[in-house]
Parts: sequence; C-alpha cells; structure tokens
Amino acid sequence: MSIGNSPEDERPFEDDREQALSVGRALKQARIDAGLTVDDISNATRVRIAIVHAIEADDFAPCGGDVYARGHIRTLAKAVHLDPAPLLAQYDADHGGRPAPTPAAPLFEAERIRPERRGPNWTAAMVAAIVAVVGFVGFTAFKGGDDSGAKTQVAEGSTPSVSKSASPTPKNNKPATPKSDPSDSAIAAAPQDKVTVQVSAADGRSWISAKDHNGRLLFDGLLKQGESKTFQDSDKINLVLGDAGAIQLYVNGKKIEDDFQPGAVERLTYTKGDPQVG
Repeated sequence: MSIGNSPEDERPFEDDREQALSVGRALKQARIDAGLTVDDISNATRVRIAIVHAIEADDFAPCGGDVYARGHIRTLAKAVHLDPAPLLAQYDADHGGRPAPTPAAPLFEAERIRPERRGPNWTAAMVAAIVAVVGFVGFTAFKGGDDSGAKTQVAEGSTPSVSKSASPTPKNNKPATPKSDPSDSAIAAAPQDKVTVQVSAADGRSWISAKDHNGRLLFDGLLKQGESKTFQDSDKINLVLGDAGAIQLYVNGKKIEDDFQPGAVERLTYTKGDPQVG
C-alpha cells in the first residue's frame, strides 16, 4: 500500500481551484483565453483601461459603487464570452448582496425633470402694441388740428382715437399666432399621453436596462453598434446605460443633447412632455 495521493486523487482539488476563481481572475483568464489584450477590451466596451485592470485585480473601488461595478462586470463578461449571471451572483455574495436600485431614481428626477420654461407673453406684447398705437393716433390727431380743432378733440374725449385705433388692431394680431412654446413642435410626433424613449447605439455598443413606471423590466442586455430600442409607457421610463457615451437618446421625439462621457454609467428617468426644457 502506498502513502500519498494518486494523480486521480488530486484532480478534484484542481477543479475546486478553478471553481474558486474570483470575479476578477475569471474575467482575466477568459480574456487571455480569447487572445485579447486589456486595450482590446477597453476599445470594445468603452470601459477605461485603469478600471479593467482594477476589476481583474478584484479591486472594484474605481467603479464608483456596486451599481456601476455590476454594470462593468456584465459588460466585460459579455466581451470575453462569459455568462455574466454567475459572476454577478458571486460579486453580490462577496459584497453583501445585490444593491437596491430604487433610491437612485429620485436623485436623478430632481436633476433631470426641470420646470417648464415659459414662452414669450404674446398677450402682454399685443396689449402694449395696441396702447402704443392708440397713443400715437391720439397724439397725431391732437397735433394735426388747429386750436379749435384741438379743443374739440379734447372735449369729445377719446372717441375719435378709439375709432381710429380699431383699424391698426388686426395688424398687431399677427405676432399672437404662435400661441404655443416653440419646443412643442419638436415633440408633436410623439403621443402626448405617453412617454416614448428611443435608445440608439450610435458610437459603439453598450449594455442598457429599461423599466416602466411599475418597475417591470422592459429590456436588459447588450445593444450593439447601429442597433436601437424603443420603449413606451403611460407615465415614465427608467434607464441604466452601461456606456452612456456610445448612446444617442430621443425622448418624446426630441434628441437629448446631454454630453455623456465614454465609459460613464448613467441612470436616467424620463416622463411625458418636453424632456429637456431649459
């Protein structure tokens, strides 16, 4: 009888060691097996090189929080052809469970949903124009007559000036035709009783997640370059963009001009109406 373990006895220990790979080591090993460099992964996912190195070393502090770390893990896993679900489960187990996403929405709504800008007060402008015309006509009538004529104008009061001011009034009605804010025309094509969000991966690919106002998941996955998704709800749409710099947004028919940075994770909430007034 020999003392010690045979090669067959040691194989389970090797399997256990493979199963015990950390999240960062698993991502790094999959990248190496795929023949990719850190630069390749950074260019493909828009995740900064420093963050890729940190995650592969199991240092998630540069990610800026659990929500961002989970988004980066999901993006990197798909880039190296790994199933992100086991890695996310392992990350949650190592960091106290999955973070609750609900507190972040009110913080964004306070920043993104801004008071509606009031358009020009055409009514006040029209009244001022009418007053100016009436004053000008009265002044002209007063100066045009002689002393007796002037006295007659004064004695008769404002009746002649009112009759003369009636004719220029239609001319001053023209500026009052644009009764709505100019921004309304930009969203006229979208349904007014719903919020419509179109997400397009214009400058690269990005992981996105979309939920309706009840928290129901509408989409959760990778949007490749050139692809687009449209979401609609009666109240609001909640978005999480894994790489906001690669995304172009149209909300209620209007393009969002926010300067999203490459590799930045953004949590957004949009409701009905003009999405970016002010």
